[in-house]
Amino acid sequence: MKYLLDNQETKRLHFRKIQDSDFDIWLEFFRDPKTHVYWSPMQNQPEVECRKWYEKQNWRYLNNMGGMNALIEKQSGKLVGHCGLLVQTVDRVTELEIGYSLLPEFWHRGYAAEAASKCRDFAFGNELADSLISIISRSNIPSQKVAISNAMHQEKATKYYENEVFIYRIFKHEWLASQ
Repeated sequence: MKYLLDNQETKRLHFRKIQDSDFDIWLEFFRDPKTHVYWSPMQNQPEVECRKWYEKQNWRYLNNMGGMNALIEKQSGKLVGHCGLLVQTVDRVTELEIGYSLLPEFWHRGYAAEAASKCRDFAFGNELADSLISIISRSNIPSQKVAISNAMHQEKATKYYENEVFIYRIFKHEWLASQ
């Protein structure tokens, strides 16, 4: 579980492991059509997709493959979304990804950038990787802006699980030079 940011904080957010009690709140993410316009259509009902998502995160936790952290807004105590370090395979190469997803009511407030930069600093500060990526749909301009604000650069275009994506990357030496 070296990739989890459990009990880490930023100015406005607290990171913790996901909990089953978050399910009903996070289910709204799968119900809202705005949240999945950038990815292949859901194959199942939102409840099934949400359950699969939770199972995947728990599998990640148990198999040291990283996983999403719940992002809790300090001021309100509300679940904002998820962000974390995920071991991914892209084009047959194993990479460490910074992934993030927020509930729509929290979009455009800087939370994704705040959480993603914390993940970047945690990964590099703990010697977890020499570079980090973010896998972003080619049409998802807001997420691309988050990656750019995290000092990442667009490295390539590829396909990831039937989705046309850009791979954004930052190298540890670039992060060190900016410190």
